[in-house]
Amino acid sequence: MKTLTNILLGLILTGLLSSPALAQSEQTEDTRDVQALFGTLDKDITALRSLMAEIAGSKSLDREVMVYRQDERVFRLLEDYDVLATKVSGLPEDSPERQTASARLTGFGPKLDTALFKRIDEIKQQVNEQKAKLNELGGVTQVTAQAHARGLESIRIHYYQALVNHIESRDVMGFSSKQLHDELSARLYIYSETLAGRIEITASTRSNVQARLANDPGNADIGSAMKNLDASHETNLQRLGDILVLLDRLGLDSAEYQTILLRHSSNISVNFFSSDALLVVLQDSWAALKSAISTNAADLIFRILIFIVMLLIFRFLSRLTRRVVRSATQRSTVQMSELLSHILVSTSGGTVMALGILMALSQVGISLAPMLAGLGVAGFIVGFALQDSLGNFAAGAMILIYRPFDVDDFVEVTGASGLVKKMNLSSTTIVTFDNQTLVVPNSKIWGDVIKNVTAQTERRVDLEFGIGYGDDIDLAERVLHEIVADHEKILSEPKPIIKLHTLGDSSVNFAVRPWTKTENYWTVYWDLMREVKVRFDREGISIPFPQRDVHLYTEAEK
Repeated sequence: MKTLTNILLGLILTGLLSSPALAQSEQTEDTRDVQALFGTLDKDITALRSLMAEIAGSKSLDREVMVYRQDERVFRLLEDYDVLATKVSGLPEDSPERQTASARLTGFGPKLDTALFKRIDEIKQQVNEQKAKLNELGGVTQVTAQAHARGLESIRIHYYQALVNHIESRDVMGFSSKQLHDELSARLYIYSETLAGRIEITASTRSNVQARLANDPGNADIGSAMKNLDASHETNLQRLGDILVLLDRLGLDSAEYQTILLRHSSNISVNFFSSDALLVVLQDSWAALKSAISTNAADLIFRILIFIVMLLIFRFLSRLTRRVVRSATQRSTVQMSELLSHILVSTSGGTVMALGILMALSQVGISLAPMLAGLGVAGFIVGFALQDSLGNFAAGAMILIYRPFDVDDFVEVTGASGLVKKMNLSSTTIVTFDNQTLVVPNSKIWGDVIKNVTAQTERRVDLEFGIGYGDDIDLAERVLHEIVADHEKILSEPKPIIKLHTLGDSSVNFAVRPWTKTENYWTVYWDLMREVKVRFDREGISIPFPQRDVHLYTEAEK
C-alpha cells in the first residue's frame, strides 16, 4: 500500500493540483464545463489522499475495509478523468484552454499507469496468499477466505477495465498510449492463459468427480466437491469472458480463448464470438464425432437393431393385448359401458407400448431416471396449460364411474338432444334426430342436468284430449278405454290411467296415460293421437278449439 500512496499522491497529485488553472476570461460553456470537471477531479484526489493517510495509521481489521474504499475512490477518479478527457477533446484544438487542460492531463497519465499496475500486483499477491491458506482452513473460515479471494479477483479485473478506459481516453486526446497498451496487452494475455488453464483443468476434474458421483450419488463429500467445482468453473468462465471483452476493445486476437469458452460454457451467446473461434469448435466437434463413430460404430449399430426389434415386439404385444382385452369386455357377464370398454382397451395397449419404449431406451444406454423426472416436470407444465382439457378428462372419469348414459341412449344434455354415438374421456358425440352431429365436452355435460330418456325399459305416454261441454262424458271415457285396450303395444301392467283431468276455458279435458316399452313410445303416441280423432268423429264427440264470444250492445239514440 505504501507504493500506491507514494506514487499516486507524490506524483499524480503534484501533476494536477500544482498545475495552472484555466484562464478565467472569456470562458465558453465548454470551458466552464472543463473547469468544473477539473474541480471534481481535484476533490477526488483530495478525498483519496485523506483516505490513504487514514489507512496508514489504521488497525489491521479496519485496513481491509478502508483499502476496499480506496479502490472505489480510485475507480471514481479514473471515471472522472475519462469524462474530463472526452470533454477536453471537444474544445477547439488551437484554443489556449485546450492546451492548458491537455498539459495538465498529460502529466497525469503516465504516473497513473505505474500506480495502477503496482496496485494490480498487490492484489495478485494477496489472492495468492489467500489461496495458499485455504488448505489450512476449514468450515466457515475457508468459505470466507474463498469469497475474499474472489472479491479481490473482481477488483483486479475492474482495474484492467479502468486501464482500457484510460487508453481509450488517451486516444481521444491524441496522447501516446503505446507503452501502456503493450504492457496491458501482455498482462491480459498472461491472465487469459491462467484462466484458460484453470477452466480446462477444472473441466477434466469435474468429469471425473461426476463419474464418481454417478456411481455413488449418496456420497455427501463427493456432492460437495462437485458443487465447489461447478462454482469455480462458472466463475473462471465469467472472468475469461470479461477479459475477452477487454482484448477485443484493445484490438487483440482472442480466438483461442473464445474457443475455450465455446467448448466449456453453455450460457454464453454465440453472437459474442468470432467466426474463427466458431470454426475451430465446429472442426473439433466434427473430429470428435468421427472418432466416436469409428470407435463405436459396430456397438452402436447393434444397439440400434436391438432398439428397433424391441419396439416391433412390443408393438405386436400391444395389439395383441388390445384384442384380448376387447374380447374379454365383450364376453364379460358384468354390464360394462362402452366408454369403460374403450378405455380398458386403449389403456392396456398403451401401457404395454410405453413399457416397451422404456425397455428399448434402456438397452441403448439411455438413463431412465432423468427422463422420468423430465416427464414429470413436462407433465406439470402441460397440465397447467391444459386445465380445460383436464377438466373434461375428470368429467369423463365421473361419467365412466357413475354411468348416467351409454352409447345408443337417447339423452338431453346442455340444450342438446339425440342419440349417443361415441364416448371418450374428453367428449361425447351426439347425433340428433335430424342427423346433425354434436360433440359436447364432458365438463359441460357433467356440470348440467342429464336427462336419459332411454335409461328405463318402460315409459309412460302422457296425452290429453278435450271434448266439448255439451258432449257425453261417459261416452268419451268409454271410447278412450276401448282405444287404449285395443292397442297391442300398450302394457296391461302398470294399468293405464284415463281420468277427467281439467275443465278448460273451451273444453273438458281427459288425461290418458298408458305405459309401453321405451322403444315403442313414439309409435303408441302417434297411433293414439290418430285413433282418438277418428273415433271421436265417428261417435259424434267434438274436439273443441279455443273460441271467444263477442257481445255487441247498442244504445238507443236520445
